Parts: sequence; structure tokens; C-alpha cells
Amino acid sequence: MRAALVWHMRAALNVAALQCQFEPTLLTVPNYNSILADHGEELKGAFDTLTKYFLRVNKAAGARAGQAALDQFGTRTYSSFATVAAQYGFCQTAASIGRDAVFAPRGHFAEVALARSRELRNSLIPWGEQRFPRYIGSERSAPMMIRLDPICWNKKGEWVAKKCGAQNWPPAGVGIAGR
Repeated sequence: MRAALVWHMRAALNVAALQCQFEPTLLTVPNYNSILADHGEELKGAFDTLTKYFLRVNKAAGARAGQAALDQFGTRTYSSFATVAAQYGFCQTAASIGRDAVFAPRGHFAEVALARSRELRNSLIPWGEQRFPRYIGSERSAPMMIRLDPICWNKKGEWVAKKCGAQNWPPAGVGIAGR
């Protein structure tokens, strides 16, 4: 489990180094390279442990099946960090974790991974976009739509509350300036 956790975090920081280059001040690439240099032995040990695990679990099917299972694990791990909708939050979180990992003593990368993995996974949840903003909580509720049924409007274009109830537009608390 420890080896998988270490490898999982290394994969996330690798993906961040590749996909977060749009913001060089996050230092994802230099931090990732420093992590490889400082924690190389621990990362190699984690990879060796995972390799032995997949070969042992798939012993009956042969070494080729063990290697295929390891490759599949790696592909799924890397793919789980590919994001578009949550890229900004993921990159900021990965940069913070990368900085912590750089300053962690050698042999203590697993502690950083254990302490910050949930935070990194949570950063993949999209909560907003620069171009098309979303608001927290709005995804769960149905959009407010004004009723356009002809029965709800009189000939003057006024709402008929007796036939369709209280008008639900604009939503409560939203004035013209807030729209």
C-alpha cells in the first residue's frame, strides 16, 4: 500500500509537471525534477515493490501478464489525474505538494504522499471555469425556468397568477443588477 501511495503521488506530480506549464510560477517542472533527484531511491523502491507485486499476483499467467497488469495500473493511475475542468485547482494543489516534497527529508516522500493525497484527489473536482463560470451548489439544483405556457399569460403579456401560481422569475434575491 505504501509503494502504491508513493507511486500514485509521483504520477500525479508528473502529470502536473506536464499539464501545468501554462503557469511557470507554480514551479511544477523544477519541483518535480528536484523530487526525482532527492527521492529517487524511495521512488525506485516503490516501483520495484509494485513490479514484484504484479508479477507475484499474476504468477500463474506468466511474467508477461504481470507486466501487462503493471502497465495497466500505470495507465489508469496517470489517466486519473488528467483534467480539464479542474486544471487550475489541481495545478495549484500539486505545486503546493511538490514544494512540500522538495523540502521533505530524503526517505520521507511517503509521509508527504500520505498527508496530502486526499487533498490532491479533491482538487480534481471541478468547481468553476474562467470562461464558463459555475457556482458551488448550482449543479445540484434544477435551473429556474420561467413558464411560457400561453395559459399563464394574458393578452397584454402579463402573468396570470390565478392560473399558474406565483411567478418564479426572477429567482428570489436576484435583482436586475445581479443578473
